[in-house]
Amino acid sequence: MSHSSLSHQTQLMYKWAQPKICGEDLKGAVKLPASGVKTHCPPCNPGFSKTNNSACEPCPYGSYSNGSDCTHCPAGTEPAVGFEYKWWNTLPSNMETTVLSGINFEYKGMTGWEVAGDHIYTAVGASDNDFMILTLVVPGFRPPQSVMADTENKEVARITFVFETICSVNCELYFMVGVNSRTNTPVETWKGSKGKQSYTYIIEENATMSFTWAFQRTTFHETGRKYTNDVAKIYSINVTNVMDGVASYCRPCALEASDMGSSCTACPAGYYIDRDSGTCHSCPPNTILKAHQPYGIQACMPCGPGTKSNKIHSLCYNDCTFSISTPTRVLDYNFLALAKTVSLAGGPSFTSKGLKYFHHFTLSLCGNQGKKMSVCADNVTDLRIPEGESGFSKSITAYICQAVIIPPEVTGYKAGVSSQPVSLADRLIGVTTDMTLDGITSPAELFHPESLGIPDVIFFYRSSDVTQSCSSGRSATVRVRCSPLKPAPGSLSLPSTCSDGTCDGCNFHFLWESVAACPLCSPADYHAIVSSCVAGIQKTTYVWREPKLCAGGISLPEQRVTICKTIDFWLKVGISAGTCTAILLTVLTCYFWKKNQKLEYKYSKLVMNATLKDCDLPAADSCAIMEGEDVEDDLIFTSKKSLFGKIRSFTSKRTPDGFDSVPLKTSSGGPDMDL
Repeated sequence: MSHSSLSHQTQLMYKWAQPKICGEDLKGAVKLPASGVKTHCPPCNPGFSKTNNSACEPCPYGSYSNGSDCTHCPAGTEPAVGFEYKWWNTLPSNMETTVLSGINFEYKGMTGWEVAGDHIYTAVGASDNDFMILTLVVPGFRPPQSVMADTENKEVARITFVFETICSVNCELYFMVGVNSRTNTPVETWKGSKGKQSYTYIIEENATMSFTWAFQRTTFHETGRKYTNDVAKIYSINVTNVMDGVASYCRPCALEASDMGSSCTACPAGYYIDRDSGTCHSCPPNTILKAHQPYGIQACMPCGPGTKSNKIHSLCYNDCTFSISTPTRVLDYNFLALAKTVSLAGGPSFTSKGLKYFHHFTLSLCGNQGKKMSVCADNVTDLRIPEGESGFSKSITAYICQAVIIPPEVTGYKAGVSSQPVSLADRLIGVTTDMTLDGITSPAELFHPESLGIPDVIFFYRSSDVTQSCSSGRSATVRVRCSPLKPAPGSLSLPSTCSDGTCDGCNFHFLWESVAACPLCSPADYHAIVSSCVAGIQKTTYVWREPKLCAGGISLPEQRVTICKTIDFWLKVGISAGTCTAILLTVLTCYFWKKNQKLEYKYSKLVMNATLKDCDLPAADSCAIMEGEDVEDDLIFTSKKSLFGKIRSFTSKRTPDGFDSVPLKTSSGGPDMDL
């Protein structure tokens, strides 16, 4: 491409590939195509603007551009600095290209990539196994203040690029990252033809970074150029939060009053920006803030089940406690005994040459205020550096990480070799007894079934590492199972059908069995045994139910001793009470009988007195002894009736005239007479 600074026009021109190994004067040789017609120059990249000589210059800080003129950011906003390259008229000043020989690994001083308007593509090179190198250097980063305050959120910035490969053989495209001018480390590799797609890499260190793309048409050590049509294209590259970068847009910011008016200021960690007022507001409890887009309350994302947010609302974590309600009781858990970092090695594997290696896993389950405690390192470089010299080894920190371990007997070094560290879990999604959460599934059939009736507690994790086969990143689940016979910390195991912890390379599963995974003991876990009453003492003893399916929590109550009464005592009490009752009834009977006698005597006397008075009346001549009557006869009051009979007679034998009828009996034994 060629452009004229005066007319603001560009023209497509052709030139021979270097080094030129053909003769254009030979018979049958082709000529260079004619140059294309002149067209208007495409716009500058976002954040740049054209000058009078048609060059693209960066906009000053505080302004932005979509590739045309620079515009000041409106009040209440600030520029979102970075680099966004999508127009490839010339190679940006912070990028360079070269060619590396695939045979002797020497740089050839050639151009490896060519600009082509809307993309940049690989040049021909000297041979098909040469590496076409393209490098972008970023001096440093300027992340938001909320990101810098979050020590657990490692994301400082991110780089995203759109690419495509067109290959007829086994071509490869490498993406590598270097820190502070150190050796580039391969991050991702694409083999063969790949359609137009996007890739994002998370930058976790604020340092001078170099990003390198290397394209190799074939891995065969052959000279010549047979596959010149095999090409790699990059359409756009976008790097965020770049120090001394340019802005393609302005984002809202928190306002701070000053003598000069309002100016942008950083919100404290865990605070979002209200778009309308420009003020900072704290996120609600148990929510986390999207640090790179802290605008509005919708930026506060709720934590998953069984988790809570840390103080600065940057991550969700589990404090090693969990509770679940069942139809019969509430199960409370305390996993503090499982908070320390543990390791697990998978089964041995072998390379095609018979070298043994295995996958080594490191886990940190909960607690530590959400801090990631598992560390996996790459010490291959360190082992080759002489003692006394310092080297650079890559290490990652996560909740769960994996590394490839080569035993010492294979490497010949005193220590084993650890390489290819990978993060399997850098975000805790939630803790629950359900088998599925947020699209992650922990199949129960991967492990031997649970047999105690206590549900497994499952920790669900995600990793932000995106690969070709794991487009949504990796995930991991840890089943925590109650096992009373396994003291803390217990044992870790992998699925029997997937010895490396995964059956698809993206989803990893672990089983952690321990007595520390049992629910806390509660009153429902013990029962009382009451002894018989011995010598006036009764004992109540508390024992755990068998099998014991709890740990920690409450302790067994102490034995309780109470005073009791034996059966002999109560028998004596019953006999005494019966005797007293009989005596009382006897006394009452005698008392009422004697009282009745007195009443009978008084009544009889009253009747006799009444009879004598009747004899004095004139009409009562029948009281005298008539002629022929037996003078010897005496009046005798009958007394043969019973006590109750007498009482009944007293109440019933009263004549209609109001007088009592008293039975009398003569001394001669005649019939009774009623008076």
